[in-house]
Amino acid sequence: MNAIDKIALALAVVGALVWGGVGIFGFNLVGWLFGGDTSVMSRIIYTLVGLSGIWSASLLFRSFVPEDERVIRTRD
Repeated sequence: MNAIDKIALALAVVGALVWGGVGIFGFNLVGWLFGGDTSVMSRIIYTLVGLSGIWSASLLFRSFVPEDERVIRTRD
């Protein structure tokens, strides 16, 4: 898992927590922090979280092999 994968996954988790807050409490933390749902900063954050969700979906289709199980082939 590279750095972009980790950043995208972290943003997707943050987005899930924000949506959980909207669903459970009716409170939008991003909108509250950045001046409403339609402010430029809020829209940038929503866009980044959306893109990170799309990127994170690609993780479902990748196969991950732990580093200690990778076979290193050397020339004999």
